[in-house]
Amino acid sequence: MIDKRFNKLIYNNSLFSLKDVKDFKLEGVASITFPNGRMRMENLLSDKEGQKSNFVLWCPTNFPSNIMVEWDFWPVREPGLCILFFCAQGIKGEDLFSSSLKKRTGEYELYHHGDINAFHVSYFRRKYTQERAFHTCNLRKSYGFNLAVQGADPIPSVEDSQPPYHLTLIKNENKVSFYIDDLTVFKWIDDGKTYGPFLKGGKIGFRQMAPLIGEYANLKVYTE
Repeated sequence: MIDKRFNKLIYNNSLFSLKDVKDFKLEGVASITFPNGRMRMENLLSDKEGQKSNFVLWCPTNFPSNIMVEWDFWPVREPGLCILFFCAQGIKGEDLFSSSLKKRTGEYELYHHGDINAFHVSYFRRKYTQERAFHTCNLRKSYGFNLAVQGADPIPSVEDSQPPYHLTLIKNENKVSFYIDDLTVFKWIDDGKTYGPFLKGGKIGFRQMAPLIGEYANLKVYTE
């Protein structure tokens, strides 16, 4: 059951056209288009270049610690992988876009062993053979490559998918939960010790691994 206490809408973006993301920040190289009235993201560099071909698109807003994030997702082409970062900021509390932080260009290590802290949930994990054979959603906490919890991913492969899929992420104090079409994927309680201190507010961002193409719409953030 999704926590209905998060009913105060503080951010609402349809992701309908380029003007809706004019202040977003892209790290890495990607194509951001809107052919179907929703945001389509795809790599411009060949996936043969490895991590250099991946990218992150950040929403510029700083959000409070306790939030519910909702968005609609259409898988268009696989293989690849999708991630939502949240509670992202510098390891000393700096704004994520601070010039004092090392430049980030899409390579994964910069996000889990760089100079930022964040949670990230990876879903539609179809990049590697083992991911395509056994579909899971993973929650990791950084700094570090700490796998906090896994849950089964109900989204089928592209050829069998019937999008859009409605995704919901809730961060409530030390509790994190994730839902796809209101189905509970995982719930996790952070003890503030095993994987470092509690994370509070910060930015959210979408990451893709090449050569996946994904489309996104109706990004909403709520608080209590």
